Amino acid sequence: MPTQDNEIIGLLVDGQLHQHWSSYEIDSDLLTPADGFQLVLGVPSGKTIPDIITEGAKIEVRTGEDIILTGRIDDITTQTDKNGRRLTVRGRDGAAVLLDCSAPIFNAQNLSLQQILDKLVKPLGITKIRIDADKTAVTNKVQIEPGERAWDALIKYAEANGVWPWFEPDGTLVVGGPDYTLEPVADLVMRFDGSNNNIEKITVTRSMARRYSEVTVLGQSHKGTSNIKATVKDDGVLVYRPLTVTDGDIDSVAEAQKRARKIIADSRLDGLTVEVTVKGYRTTEEILWTPGQRINLVSEPDGLEDVFFLMARTFSLSETGAPRTVLTLKEDGAWVLDARPSKAKKQNGKKGRRKGRKGRGKKGQGEVAIVDLSNK
Repeated sequence: MPTQDNEIIGLLVDGQLHQHWSSYEIDSDLLTPADGFQLVLGVPSGKTIPDIITEGAKIEVRTGEDIILTGRIDDITTQTDKNGRRLTVRGRDGAAVLLDCSAPIFNAQNLSLQQILDKLVKPLGITKIRIDADKTAVTNKVQIEPGERAWDALIKYAEANGVWPWFEPDGTLVVGGPDYTLEPVADLVMRFDGSNNNIEKITVTRSMARRYSEVTVLGQSHKGTSNIKATVKDDGVLVYRPLTVTDGDIDSVAEAQKRARKIIADSRLDGLTVEVTVKGYRTTEEILWTPGQRINLVSEPDGLEDVFFLMARTFSLSETGAPRTVLTLKEDGAWVLDARPSKAKKQNGKKGRRKGRKGRGKKGQGEVAIVDLSNK
């Protein structure tokens, strides 16, 4: 079972680990840029807040030996009354600078994805980069417009290669896709008779909005090729709901088909969302819940028994409650299909053994001083 030390959240700033916050929320979502955190602490009257906790400071959010998030403090709020002070610290991971700031302006031809990333994000201080994809293409024309946000430019050229960007907890920018051959890391159970139940709450949302029975992409390439067309259908949508998209950056029918497949895949992701609340921050095997994992789910009330993909999670602690994690699950094998097609073909959706990676969390390095802010 998870230990108490592995459920204590700490904020590492300048070698000091500040712990025992009264409440917090720490988000991670593969679909939303810039994972964020909010930590709250009541500081007794007459006590001071360390000078190193300041806006812009580099931080790590940790639990036990695992790093949850690497980034910077965005803002600090203090509220003072006759009973003392209330400190709130908010921040985001490495994607924050890409969201907030303009991309370096440049024009180039015939660049690989790695070369585009080097020119796009390294000037903004992001030096740890990894591409997780079977292969990527050479982009014929790369053009960054004045005022274009760095994240928007990154998304544009990532999607052109059939991949997606996110940040690892250690601050590494990953551009690629999930590995659907990984073994599920845990079993989540909700049965009518209560046998082996470990789910506190489950919410299932099925939606027809943004679902399409077929998607057609029409394009005309920079090379002058016209009448490019590809159509992809979703047999899971029984109502006729067509969508036609035009794209002036399509160079071939294969690219048009890839674009249509992505729109269909995104549509399928919107069709089913499962939110599960569990105790603590780890599985029974001490694996930290981390987006990108695969999970066996059995929910008899909802008629669900399958492997699901962990798209997002939120660690939280209220001032009156215990540590909780909210897991957002999506259909397995439906997101970023073209990044690792050889592995995607192997995944068969069957349940696996309760083994798997510990997620994207990395072990902490070096000695740190542990500081309890409530005693400052």
